[in-house]
Amino acid sequence: MNKKIQVWLPLLFSITMIAGMMLGYKMRDNMPGKKFFSVDKRRPVQEVMDLIESKYVDNVNIAMLSDTAIAAILSKLDPHSVFIPSEDLQGVNDDIAGTFFGIGVEFNLFDDTINVVNVVPDGPSFKAGIKTGDKFIKVDDSLVAGKKITSDKIRKLLRGDLDTKVVITVLRDGQTKPFTVSRGIIPVSSVDASYIIENGIGYIRLNKFSQVTYPEFMKALEGLQKQGLKKLILDLRGNGGGILEEATSIADEFLDGDKLITYTEGTHLPKKEYRCKRPGLFEKGELVVLADEGTASASEILIGALQDWNRATIIGRRSFGKGLVQEQFDLSDGSALRLTIARYYTPIGRSIQRPYANGGKAYYEEVSNRFHDGEVNSADSVKHDTTKIFKTQNGKIVYGGGGITPDIFIAVDTTDFSIATAKIYYKGLIGDFAYRYYLQNNPQLNSYKSPADFAKNFTLTNDNWIQFTIIAAKDSIRLDTISGKEKTDLINRIQSSIARQVWRNEGFFEILNTKDKAVLKSIELLSK
Repeated sequence: MNKKIQVWLPLLFSITMIAGMMLGYKMRDNMPGKKFFSVDKRRPVQEVMDLIESKYVDNVNIAMLSDTAIAAILSKLDPHSVFIPSEDLQGVNDDIAGTFFGIGVEFNLFDDTINVVNVVPDGPSFKAGIKTGDKFIKVDDSLVAGKKITSDKIRKLLRGDLDTKVVITVLRDGQTKPFTVSRGIIPVSSVDASYIIENGIGYIRLNKFSQVTYPEFMKALEGLQKQGLKKLILDLRGNGGGILEEATSIADEFLDGDKLITYTEGTHLPKKEYRCKRPGLFEKGELVVLADEGTASASEILIGALQDWNRATIIGRRSFGKGLVQEQFDLSDGSALRLTIARYYTPIGRSIQRPYANGGKAYYEEVSNRFHDGEVNSADSVKHDTTKIFKTQNGKIVYGGGGITPDIFIAVDTTDFSIATAKIYYKGLIGDFAYRYYLQNNPQLNSYKSPADFAKNFTLTNDNWIQFTIIAAKDSIRLDTISGKEKTDLINRIQSSIARQVWRNEGFFEILNTKDKAVLKSIELLSK
C-alpha cells in the first residue's frame, strides 16, 4: 500500500501545483493595482526611484522621496484623496474611532509650561490625583518645563498603549509631586453640548461624525426628551464630517418611512442607496439645523437629506461643498491611502461637490474667498451654480455643485472687528485669562449649580475687565480703542471660557449661545 502511494505522490504534487498556478493566474485579474504592479512591464515611476537609489550623486531618503511622489500623484486626482504617513496614521485613526489611549487631561502651554486646564472626570489622571492647575515638570525622565516644547510632542509623551504606566511630576503649591498614571481609554466626544434652552426647545451640537457619534447623539436626544423636548436645534457649524454611516443613522431618526437619505456611485463602485430602516426618535418635532462654510462631507449628507425632504429649516451660510466619498486603504509600510471612490448624491439627485479642476490650492482658497467677496455678509452675494437647479418635495428651488445653501441666511459677525480683537483671539488670551480666573475664584464658580444658573447670575466686573486689558497690554494690544460692540463680544467670550473651565464644552456653548445670532434666530423661528 505504502509503495503504491509513493509511486503516485509525485503525480499528485504536480497536479496540485498546476491547479494552484492556474488559480493564481485567474485571481490576479481581480487583484487591486494589478496593472501598476504587473511584472510584465515596469512603470517609469519605479524605474526612476530605482535609478535615484542606485545612481544619484548624493545619499537620499528614498522613503521620504516616495511619500513626496505619492502626494504629487494624488494631487492630480482630487483634493480629498490623501496619503497618510505611518507616523500620522494613529492620530487619524483615533479621531475616526472617537477614542485614544492616554492619561485624560486637557492642557495648555503658558510661558513654556504645561498647565492642566481640565481633568477628564473619572479618567486615569483624575484617579491618580492630578488636578486642574497642576504644572507638568517631567513626563517619566523627560523634562518638559522651562524649554520650548510643542503640543504635539507633549501628546506623544502622554499617549501610549493601554494600561501602560507613566510617571508625571507636577508643580503644585510650590512643591513638586510625582503621580503614577495608568493610561486608559479616553473618549473624544462628538457632542459638544446638549441642553434645553427654553419652552421645550432643545439644542445639540455635533463637532464630527466618528464611530461613536450616533450612540452619543441618541443618548443626548433621549436625555432631552426626558426633559420635555418638543423642538430641536441641531448645530453642525464647523463640523467637517467623518463617517457616512453615522450621518445616515442620525438622518434616519428624523425621517419617516423608508425615505432615501443619500446614494453613492463611482466608476468602480455600483450605485448604493442609504434608506431609512427604522422608526425615528424625532420624526415629527420641528427641526432647525445650523450650518456654515465649515460644515462639510457627512454633515452635508445629513443636511441635504433633511432639506430635500423639507424636514428641517437650514439656517446659517452656504456649506463647504464636499460631495466625494473616501475609503482608507492600509499600506505595507504602516502608512495609508485615503482614496476617493465615489460621489454621494442627495435624495433628489444633487451632487454638492465644488469644482476642483484648478487644483487643491484654488479649491481651498474658494472658501476663504467667500469672506473677501462678501458672500458671508449678504445672501445676495451667494454664488449658485445655476446650471444645476433642482426642486425639493414642496417645490423649493435648490442648487447642486457648490454646497448646501441655507433656507435662512445669517451673516458672519465681522462688524467693528479690529486688529486688536483679532490679536486677542490669535494669541489665545481669552483662554489664558479664563484659566487664571478659575484658579483664583474656584469656590465662587463651583457654587453655581449649572451653566444656566451661571448665565443668569454671573457678571464679569469692571475690575475683571481692567485685569484683562492689562494682560492684553503685556502683548502690546491696546483695548481702550475698541468699539462697545467688540467689548461686549469679548466679555461674552470670556464668560463662556470661564464656564468651560467648570462644565467643559457644555458650559462654553450654553453661555456663548445666549448671544449667538443664528441660535437666537432659531429660537425666534421655533417660538412662533
